[in-house]
Amino acid sequence: MNLSNLLKIALRAIMRNKTRALLTMLGIIIGISAVITMLSLGEGVKQGMKSQFAEMGTNSIMVMPARQERGGVDMGNSTSKSLDDSDLQALMENCPHVASFSPSVSAGAQMVVGSSNHSGSIQGCSPAYLSINNYSLERGLMFTDDDVRTYAKVCVIGQTVVQKLFPDGSNPIGQTIRFGKVPMKVIGVLKEKGQGSFGNDADDIALAPYTTVQKRFLGINYFNMIEASAVSQEASEAAATEITRALRKTHGIDNPDNDDFEIMTMDELMTSMDSMMSMLTLLLTAIASISLIVGGIGIMNIMYVTVTERTREIGLRMSIGARQRDIMLQFLLESVVLSLIGGLIGIILGVGLSYALVSVIRSGGSMPITFILSYNAVIISFLVCVAVGIFFGWYPAKKAAGLDPIQALRYE
Repeated sequence: MNLSNLLKIALRAIMRNKTRALLTMLGIIIGISAVITMLSLGEGVKQGMKSQFAEMGTNSIMVMPARQERGGVDMGNSTSKSLDDSDLQALMENCPHVASFSPSVSAGAQMVVGSSNHSGSIQGCSPAYLSINNYSLERGLMFTDDDVRTYAKVCVIGQTVVQKLFPDGSNPIGQTIRFGKVPMKVIGVLKEKGQGSFGNDADDIALAPYTTVQKRFLGINYFNMIEASAVSQEASEAAATEITRALRKTHGIDNPDNDDFEIMTMDELMTSMDSMMSMLTLLLTAIASISLIVGGIGIMNIMYVTVTERTREIGLRMSIGARQRDIMLQFLLESVVLSLIGGLIGIILGVGLSYALVSVIRSGGSMPITFILSYNAVIISFLVCVAVGIFFGWYPAKKAAGLDPIQALRYE
């Protein structure tokens, strides 16, 4: 008996019991669609985050105080006061591979203009903040180094702040925003940037000279962080080495284990995020793959039932010359076809579900994501369907091929 005839027999047998076949394929359908969805979402999030990091600047470097512990409790970075003006001066003098530095301090504040208000924060920085973080001005000016030296009460705001505080469309330039009790004059408006690297609104931002935020809002003389930009992406590691060397000298640190600061380049951050997302995707895919095992067991179960129901048919085929391998191949092929049909439906459903979820996540703006169809996932899913059909259909097919023709013909 040739393969085409066996395939026709298998399809006819499946079509005779459509509802049963669909229920049998349900585990395969759910498993394959879940695996493709998880892989596509994982790759989409990774690609989206890489794009966001690239917008931040691939040569960006962050210098932070080391995490502090008290009584075994992690107090975070903000409790340390290890970065100040002397560190900034040392870095500017001893790091030729760094193009620019910007200290960073932040204070929460309620912003008020007339009857409009917005809850947010004011970010203290230097004029270099724009180039380091790939921001640009839509109108107005950025504050200057003179404004930093004189603790000037001026600010530059993002588009979200403009929409919240100036809903009538009036020009913010020259107007005053009250941050808590401190009035600040708006001198510039940033161009729209969209979603940030961690799903935040990059336009919900207000910038001011870091000295202004230190003295007028927080009453401190240290920085929460120092942001830097290497002269090029290739120079990032050399720049990080220079920063480390300069800070150790300034802080009198001989043993690297005693560093009271942390340095992270954008490459390190991207590698760390990529590794974390890969592990999460792998975990979710492994959980989704359990449905494939359940689907395979369902196929084995229904093939056992099929063999029992068609015992007389098996006996008849054997009596007119069908060989054991023909019978075995017939039922094995039926199992594979059942699995493949379920797999194809699962692939289509998985692709559609992935696209729908990406669209929903994008519209919600909860995280950076792009739709990526993993062709490897589709190919692997197809091969897995064949493997499941063969693995779980082999034993019932072997049982069918091993039936005694005479006993099979007598079977009621």
